[in-house]
Amino acid sequence: MSNYQVVQRLLKLAWRYRGWCAAMLFLQAVLMGLAVALVQLGGLAIDVIRFYSHDTPNFPTLPFGILFPVHWSPLTQVIAIAVAMTVVAIVRALLNYSYAIISGTLVHRKIVVDLRAEVYAKLQRLSLSFYHNQPAGTIINRVTGDVQATRAFIDGVLIQLSILAMSLVFYLTFMIRIDAMLTLVCLATTPVVWWSSIRFSRIVRPMYDQSRHLFDLLVLRVAESVDGVAVIKSLGRQSAETKSFDRANDDLLNQQQDVFRRVSRFGPSIQLLTQINLVVLLIYGGYLTSIGRLPLGSGLIVFAGLLQQFSNQVGNLSSLTGTIQQSLTGARRVFEVLDAAEEVSQPDDAWLPDSIRGEIHFHNVSFEYVAGNPVLKDISLHIRPGERVAILGAVGQGKSTLLSLLPRFYDPTLGVVEIDGVDVRAWDLKTLRRRVALVLQEPLLLSNTIGANIAFGCPGATREQVRMAARLAAAHDFIEATPDGYDTVLGEYGMSLSGGQRQRLALARALLTDPAILLLDDPVSAIDPETEHEILAALEEASKGRTTLIVAHRLSTLRGADRVIVLDRGEIVQQGTHEELMREPGPYHQVAQSQCR
Repeated sequence: MSNYQVVQRLLKLAWRYRGWCAAMLFLQAVLMGLAVALVQLGGLAIDVIRFYSHDTPNFPTLPFGILFPVHWSPLTQVIAIAVAMTVVAIVRALLNYSYAIISGTLVHRKIVVDLRAEVYAKLQRLSLSFYHNQPAGTIINRVTGDVQATRAFIDGVLIQLSILAMSLVFYLTFMIRIDAMLTLVCLATTPVVWWSSIRFSRIVRPMYDQSRHLFDLLVLRVAESVDGVAVIKSLGRQSAETKSFDRANDDLLNQQQDVFRRVSRFGPSIQLLTQINLVVLLIYGGYLTSIGRLPLGSGLIVFAGLLQQFSNQVGNLSSLTGTIQQSLTGARRVFEVLDAAEEVSQPDDAWLPDSIRGEIHFHNVSFEYVAGNPVLKDISLHIRPGERVAILGAVGQGKSTLLSLLPRFYDPTLGVVEIDGVDVRAWDLKTLRRRVALVLQEPLLLSNTIGANIAFGCPGATREQVRMAARLAAAHDFIEATPDGYDTVLGEYGMSLSGGQRQRLALARALLTDPAILLLDDPVSAIDPETEHEILAALEEASKGRTTLIVAHRLSTLRGADRVIVLDRGEIVQQGTHEELMREPGPYHQVAQSQCR
């Protein structure tokens, strides 16, 4: 995505909040007017004092043709000007406070919240292939840091550029009214400032891109270390992991220091160019004052105040340039998520059946994660309603992928997957995924109560429905033995429970939706024989009346299946009952023999 396209998208985003932006710009315009009024009142006070000190023959002209009462003394007149300046300063302070409130509300309660929610909602709609291609650190960073960088375009770039443009026109107009030639001479360095800013912006843009990439890697290191803390400790790799993190941290630090050095040199350079304007003013403006062409207070001093304000705005270009590049980099990464193709999407006129029998057909199905590297090859399979089918195969043979095609986590590259004679791509996604339940080998449990974990897919379920699902999954007894029963709060990932207990909670969660099709991805691979017996008993009960596909490697599971499918290199090489497959040579017989030794 080019910078031009990113800016277009950012402008569309800013248009959503045009009312807030307009209010901020209006306040800034008023603040500029008050700033000019303060400077002019200060200049007026000096001219009044000079007049009564007999340094100038003419009484200064008051704003809007106002005249002091004739009986006012010189001191009273100066005090009146001072009071006016105080009132203006108080009003400016109140408006600055209002501006800060509006700005904070827009940034932290509107833009960031809305954009973060939009990105997160899009992440929920994206298919699993997106997550396979994006490291966890990158995804986390896009929801957090990149969203912050994106909103900076509105309040830190768009608003600031608008304020800059307004202030330049505003102050320039007043300076020209005082003396056009003096204005032209004092602003001779401005084109150089603009050219330098544009050139600097082009130089630092790739550096900010690299910063975001290095920050992604740093977040990824933290995420992997937290998830794998048990493995790290068991292998005594704490020091090595610390050094690895330090290297990633140092890479980011060194890169950001390089950016900081460049910005640090650029900022003072711009400030130097703008301060030259003041030197020119003192020389040329002082000369005009000495020959009587320019008043001291309402002329030279007011002009100096306006020029200082003008120079400060131009000097902000140094920080504004960096903010532009940071926001463009962050916005590009956010829009990549928002624009990512939803490979699995809700179809038009989606199929919404009243009931599901659970009949499954794979018609010449092939699937590729990477083009040219098929994981499944020409799979044709018919599974009857209520049938229990076990799937056997070595690691990487496509077993889990085959299961993932049924709830449409992916769509097949070739061929058709049907449930009850209807292509799954025509089904209503929510209905399909509620009626096709998947229990993973490593179930995900949340930091919540046991009851809430079971009811995760059915948040409106009653406590009795939760209990019934737990009984079907043989989980009720151990739940009741916990300190608070179904109200017991689990730690992160449910690590306070055993593997078998986590499996039974995941099974209960799946059964609560009353699925017609139950998919089990090797649920007994990492548990002890006693727990395996409990899980198999639960599965026996849970699969009654449901079409069940179970990835399995143990004979205890394979024997209980109505049919066993053997996958090898993405193809079905054998299928039949346990007894039938034991009578013929092949992969199944080899696996069975190895487990009987």
